[in-house]
Amino acid sequence: MTAGSPAATAAEPATAGSAPPVAAAGRGTHVLLAAILLRVGRTVLSVVASAAVIVGLWYAFIAVFDLNPLVAKDPQAVWKYLFTADKAAESRRAILDGLWHTLGDAGVGYAAGTVAAIVVAVTFVLFRSVERALMPVAMMLRSVPLVAMIPLLTLIFGRGLTAVGVIAGIIVFFPSLVNLVFGLRSGPPAAADLVLAYGGGPATVLRKVALPSALPALFVSARIAVPGAVIGALLAEWLATGEGLGYYMQRAQQTFNYGGVWASVVVITVASIALYAVVGFVEAIVLARYGPNSGRGR
Repeated sequence: MTAGSPAATAAEPATAGSAPPVAAAGRGTHVLLAAILLRVGRTVLSVVASAAVIVGLWYAFIAVFDLNPLVAKDPQAVWKYLFTADKAAESRRAILDGLWHTLGDAGVGYAAGTVAAIVVAVTFVLFRSVERALMPVAMMLRSVPLVAMIPLLTLIFGRGLTAVGVIAGIIVFFPSLVNLVFGLRSGPPAAADLVLAYGGGPATVLRKVALPSALPALFVSARIAVPGAVIGALLAEWLATGEGLGYYMQRAQQTFNYGGVWASVVVITVASIALYAVVGFVEAIVLARYGPNSGRGR
């Protein structure tokens, strides 16, 4: 077979400097997987470190201030209350029942607050005059203590799921709004100019440039908003609905069941950390695939 034969010519692309398409696709998959594993690893390490710090500070706080063990329970006492005491199964069941209810309330509040924040942030980015008119009002409302607003909110929305969604959604809405507005405006100006040069309008710039650039800010908001939604749900249950883990904690405090109070705090904290880790896992997958730096290294 000669060097100029058709067979030799057909074989040349496979031996050239560029990798075959299958190899390039495999390398891109490996890079994506490595980016996901790196982000997940960072999230897991931060969660483990935070848990260790919390436990250490817990023991130190009780020891330094010499708190009465009848009121201040350490981690060992909480473990006994939940797992080894005579009525541990009954206590655990009551706390877990309240936890599922609270997480459902928090989910409603998180969804409502995040959707509202996305809609308002997009409106602010597209219409600067609306932002100049409404952002000061939003910040003024944010400065009003939520505890003072709960009686008014319960009068308007009742004491059911709607009120819980509004109360938890308010906590989620404001930090998410600020982060999302910043994220939507963080896109590269050159990319926006390119879209406009090819005949795209503001909506196209928003879809092609601003929204992908805002993904990191969206997940930063989620990291803040998920624990905030849980706190809002607990507050609404404590002061308004009389249901869920918030109400259980209130009732346990009134009956001097401090073991139940501390166990509830531990359970809801662990649940919040788990949700934080889930957000980090989703963030790793989404940003590695669709984030502004997703194409680097391929």
